[in-house]
Amino acid sequence: MARSSPWSPKPTAPSQQEESPSEQTPESGSQGQGGRRGHHRREGPWGRGDDAVGGLHDTLEKPVTRAHTLTVLFILTCVLGYVTLLEETPRDTAYNTKRGIVASILVFLCFGVTQAKDGPFSRPHPAYWRFWLCVSVVYELFLIFILFQTVQDGRQFLKYVDPRLGVPLPERDYGGNCLIYDADNKTDPFHNVWDKLDGFVPAHFIGWYLKTLMIRDWWMCTIVSVMFEFLEYSLEHQLPNFSECWWDHWIMDVLVCNGLGIYCGMKTLEWLSLKTYKWQGLWNIPTYKGKMKRIVFQFTPYSWVRFEWKPASSLRRWLAVCGIILVFLLAELNTFYLKFVLWLPPEHYLVLLRLVFFVNVGGVAMREIYDFMDDPKLHKKLGQQAWLVAAITVTELLIVVKYDPHTLTLSLPFYIAQCWTLGSVLALTWTVWRFFLRDITLRYKETRRQKQQSRDHQGRADGSADGRTPGPDDASGSEEADREGVPAPH
Repeated sequence: MARSSPWSPKPTAPSQQEESPSEQTPESGSQGQGGRRGHHRREGPWGRGDDAVGGLHDTLEKPVTRAHTLTVLFILTCVLGYVTLLEETPRDTAYNTKRGIVASILVFLCFGVTQAKDGPFSRPHPAYWRFWLCVSVVYELFLIFILFQTVQDGRQFLKYVDPRLGVPLPERDYGGNCLIYDADNKTDPFHNVWDKLDGFVPAHFIGWYLKTLMIRDWWMCTIVSVMFEFLEYSLEHQLPNFSECWWDHWIMDVLVCNGLGIYCGMKTLEWLSLKTYKWQGLWNIPTYKGKMKRIVFQFTPYSWVRFEWKPASSLRRWLAVCGIILVFLLAELNTFYLKFVLWLPPEHYLVLLRLVFFVNVGGVAMREIYDFMDDPKLHKKLGQQAWLVAAITVTELLIVVKYDPHTLTLSLPFYIAQCWTLGSVLALTWTVWRFFLRDITLRYKETRRQKQQSRDHQGRADGSADGRTPGPDDASGSEEADREGVPAPH
């Protein structure tokens, strides 16, 4: 995983690694703050360095970039006063309960959007990322509530969200005929392939394109993609929808959808890392075309940092990268298991909303994890969004374990268990060799070399004390002794 990928961005100068993605004009002046130096600048009120604060306020007018705490408070008070004083409360208890819960959530979101701590991202607006942070808290509280219900009550509770939920899912046939060319079907011999080309194909591509923008590493993305296919093979005895044809696993998923998404994502990362940036205030741009272009660039990153995970550089980074891959795979599996245990149809909007949620919070979480790994002296604790994503992933797993323990305890087939045991042993063996045995060996060789050098210097000093200048024969003898590991004769 430490190797550079075929599509890794080319190395850039330090001044190009962390800059503002926008076109630079001859009148734009000097370059922005570059490299990783922005990580060590004093944080301003927007949670980033002073350059980010100044650039953000120069980008748009101050009324747009302010949090508007008093304005939001005034509007919220007016709405609550209207509901309390001018609107008659219905007699429907269920309706009032729903409306009260929704109103409570909205009030919390208003508070969070205006008062929560900023994260590492500022585009398109810091309030956007504060909103998703608060949504993370709401979602985690919802999962905790579901976790503390009985299985039947938890499933029936979803009827308050959608009356169509709370019923068992119908049995569906997965896998089936895996012939790419079905000679028995004269009208359409490739019907098996066309049946697989549904809405999940572009969803796979878009999903992996966005995951690549989050992880920013070709090797890690490829490992997660391939390992998830192995997980589908291993768990198809538990979930029927994991049973797919071999060409659906490796050609449609890994090579076409996932592979193409990763490739396009790496090309986008290359463009972002090599582009010259300089932000200019919207009202300082003279042409309408320039203003429209500036508005579009508001939805691109304000600054850019290339992720260099370097998993083999230390045991801490190796364990961190393994943990990131594990959480990614667990979040992917939770998508399928939650649908199964909570009786959610795959096409239901709640499933889509969960994916949209993880797309928005995943990028922030990965940046916070990378900062925590890369500079622990500056980032002394894990970021708030990363903490919530980890808590949400674990809570989802606990819901699956509680709601259907029978499915999860179905034993793996013997050959599957053998494969995972062999893979775990190989990974553990490599870890012990790379970070323990190899280091011990290198330290032993270095100690031995230093002792040999000290002996050689001592021998030359003794020869000089006897009044004898070391000649060429002495030098060659010393070199031979270095090769043989014994001191040269004098």
